Amino acid sequence: MNDNFHEQLITKKQKGNPLVIRIIVVVFIILFLTIGALFLGFLSIIIAVVLGVTAYFYIFPNLSVEYEYSLVNHELDITAIYSKSKRKELCSFDIKEAEMIAPKGSSKLASFKPVKTCDYTSGEGNAAIYSIIIFLNQQMYNILIEPDEKMIAGIRPWMGSKFSQF
Repeated sequence: MNDNFHEQLITKKQKGNPLVIRIIVVVFIILFLTIGALFLGFLSIIIAVVLGVTAYFYIFPNLSVEYEYSLVNHELDITAIYSKSKRKELCSFDIKEAEMIAPKGSSKLASFKPVKTCDYTSGEGNAAIYSIIIFLNQQMYNILIEPDEKMIAGIRPWMGSKFSQF
């Protein structure tokens, strides 16, 4: 069998310093606990625990995000990896069903009016970002990815004239 398989990992640029954000959240919870104890008593302990659990499960994991692109033949799967431990499937689709794949800002994308844009890139300013215009759930989406040359070479044969490098 001649299956085309390629995986690529993109690390999302972090907004701010994650260590500073963690420290600020912990200091806020401690301040709330100490000041809240004067006014709310035991209720402040319960609220502080809820805030701590919320920070631990929802804020801290989202400080470190990586995107994994998996291309198997013409199926592209995009997965988010949070804190190098938790995986979440973001989207999966057949690239042959895409309306157009072109670099972001290309004039060939001007005629498409997507309902939603999904940005699965690193956020670096100098990265080569490609836009995939596709219908998912009866709506037009613009999916932004940062494929390397090997992934582009794997996508190109399936797309024909719907793939542009300009």
